[in-house]
This record gives sequence, structure tokens and C-alpha cells, in this order.
Amino acid sequence: MFHTRLDKYNNSWYHPGRNKLVIALWYIVNAVFFCSFITLPYSIKNAILRLFGAKVGKGVCIKPRVNIKYPWRLSIGDYTWVGENAWIDNLDQVNLGKNVCISQGALLLCGNHNYKKETFDLMIAPINIEDGAWIGAKAVVCPGVHVASHAVLTVGSIATKNLEPYSIHSGNPAVKIKNRI
Repeated sequence: MFHTRLDKYNNSWYHPGRNKLVIALWYIVNAVFFCSFITLPYSIKNAILRLFGAKVGKGVCIKPRVNIKYPWRLSIGDYTWVGENAWIDNLDQVNLGKNVCISQGALLLCGNHNYKKETFDLMIAPINIEDGAWIGAKAVVCPGVHVASHAVLTVGSIATKNLEPYSIHSGNPAVKIKNRI
């Protein structure tokens, strides 16, 4: 019989990409200005993200209560929207193209754990969401997924594999249901 041994868990190989002081400062800034109900002009939020190393295009809209793990691992193209309660858990790089819509409560998850190992090892992979794609409310994009140009992931769906361009994907796991016209 298999047993998970969390006492043997070790992710010491993982490095978040900045020193502990910068990470702590980001966590405070994220809590006060991004994860909260405080409404700041988008231009100020975008400037803060750039200050912490994110690449942010013009006209980007970051709504209130958005949680961003590490801005230095985030690239956002022009005129992209990130809705309320979205969580960008970018243990690895997350690239959002131009005119991308990340709807309310969506999760972009770059990390997972290997349930096949008793040590429950951390596994990470980047997420790429191309121009014009739409991630529906409360949808989940899993580690390593590539969302092709103008693909749609419908409300509450879970993308465990790459999504085709100009197509609509739905379900858990998400499958193509039709073309996007």
C-alpha cells in the first residue's frame, strides 16, 4: 500500500527568483494593493508590477482582489484584463498575450505535486496564453498548458492540456466543443 510522507517533502531545489527581502516586500504590496478591495487606477497597479519586474503592456486592467505570486515571472500584453479574485500562482513563468481576458475567480496554476511519489515532490511548468484568448470565470489553467490564439476556456472548466486556436473548450478536463467563429 502506498503512503504519502509529507515529513520527507523537500522543495529546497526551488528558488522563487528574488531574495527573501524582495519577496516579503512583494507579499505586503500584493496584500495591500492587489488582493484587497482598495481600488487604484490601473496605471498605478501596472507601475507597481513593473517595479517588481513584471512586463506589462499598455492598457492593462487589473481588477481588485487579484493575487499574483511573483510579478517577476509575469508578462502581460497590451489591453489584457484580469478579473476580480483571479489568482496567478506563477511559481514558473506566466505569459499573457494581447487582448487576453482572465475572468473573475480564474486560477492560473504553475505548480502541482507528484502524487506518485511518497515525497509529494513539487512540479512546476510555465503557462502561455496567446492573444485574444479568454479564460472564463472560475476556470483553471494547469501547469504547462498552452492556450492558443483566441481559444476560450468556458466557465468552471479545467485545462489540463493545450487548447487549440479559435476553439471553445469546456469541462473537466476541458475538451474542444466547437470552433470559435
